Amino acid sequence: MRPICKRSRRPFAGCGPYKNHGSSKLYDSLRLEFSSELSLLGGGTNNSVHLESIYARTTQISGPPLTDGFHFGQTLFNDFGRPFERGFNSIFGFSSWATAGRWVIYLRGEYQHSPSAPAESPEVAQVIATADENPVFPPSPIAARNQARLLDAYIGLNVANWQVSYGQESEWWSPNESGPLLFSDNAFPVRMFHINRVSPFHLPSLFQWLGPVRWDMFFGTLQGHQTSPGPFFHGEKMSFKPTRNLEFGFSRTVVLGGAGLALTLDRLIRSYFSVTSSNNETPATDPGKRTGGFDFTYRVPLLRNWLTIYSDSLADDDPSPLAAPRRAGINPGMYLTHFPGAAKLDLRVEAPLTNSVSKNKAGQYIYWDSFYRDLYTNRGFLMGNWVGRDGAGIQASSRYWLSARNALQLGYRHAKVDPRFIPSGGTINDGSLRFDYWIQQNWSASAFVQYEQWKFPVLAPSLQKNVTTSLQLSYWPRLHKP
Repeated sequence: MRPICKRSRRPFAGCGPYKNHGSSKLYDSLRLEFSSELSLLGGGTNNSVHLESIYARTTQISGPPLTDGFHFGQTLFNDFGRPFERGFNSIFGFSSWATAGRWVIYLRGEYQHSPSAPAESPEVAQVIATADENPVFPPSPIAARNQARLLDAYIGLNVANWQVSYGQESEWWSPNESGPLLFSDNAFPVRMFHINRVSPFHLPSLFQWLGPVRWDMFFGTLQGHQTSPGPFFHGEKMSFKPTRNLEFGFSRTVVLGGAGLALTLDRLIRSYFSVTSSNNETPATDPGKRTGGFDFTYRVPLLRNWLTIYSDSLADDDPSPLAAPRRAGINPGMYLTHFPGAAKLDLRVEAPLTNSVSKNKAGQYIYWDSFYRDLYTNRGFLMGNWVGRDGAGIQASSRYWLSARNALQLGYRHAKVDPRFIPSGGTINDGSLRFDYWIQQNWSASAFVQYEQWKFPVLAPSLQKNVTTSLQLSYWPRLHKP
């Protein structure tokens, strides 16, 4: 047994950092990736220790970045809640795992550095307090971070193709590359008790037409909340693949308990089964803030090797976005695997939207709750999509594959925040270039540069600009110690 792959972002996809270009090279890469499994099939032992990777990354941000995705936006996102500020940022880390029969331990630890930053102005603190309906928290300078942290770190047990684990785990609950609306790795991994079906199964009788099924569920706690500290957080997701072209999934998360709202057995049970609006609940029966999700991926017939369309969506206080599409946030996308005459060039476009659903005060529907004011955050970072509260955006990227593992990627991102939520609103525009290159069989390098412009009159009276440059070097050992 090995730990669940965190790099794969689709329920029925495989693992590994490789692209499907070049069949012989792809076969060799997959044979290397799954060498442990091949050894087990050949009668090898399952008692082993693996050093998966050692990596170092430096990031320089010249100019003022955005660091508050819950209110404004983030210059860097989907980065496991790693701290960053203007100036020199760095991380040095490792990932490793060990197995013994049905047991597995996974560890990913880092030493992180980020510079200090000045405190927000009293005017900004007032705007944030008004938007969240909170008291004004006195602003204070942000100290430099020099800290050692464990990110994904858990112990697991495999029982009949179910992996039961406990620890800190990151999740990615949608087919979108820009980030799931419901649960992404934009925030620090959640401390949870986790049950995951590691291989698909089929439902009995008439439900077999739904095809292979994946089931994922967890129960954990959130950290860093200023109001109602210490809430519990649980979620469930079932994914189906009825045809070779179609995959879809239903999901649900709930934030409940915490200071001021004790976790009782009745409230816990209602959090799993209640489908009524929170307006119909009393403080004694309130099952917590419930959010339903739905996503699908469809490979277009006749063009299935060329074009895939997909979408992610969520709705608060409704069992599913399908039950209330006009109240749902949505993130549609398309992926073109290659162009005619340019087999190594692909294109992906996604458009997250959360700013068309608030019926009351802007910013107080998706990712917010009248009791849990900093609802959908963990250690201060938003757990959903970078578009945030009452935002509209687009993200496009195109990669040119130099080989099965080496690629050059060009990206563009635009976001707009509703002025009813943040006075005078705000816009973000950035363009980026990324180069992923495998120097040798065991060494990879990633270089990234991004130019960003943002304008939030609340934060600064004029257009702000920054340039982010980043270089990461990773070592992926082939050998393991039995």
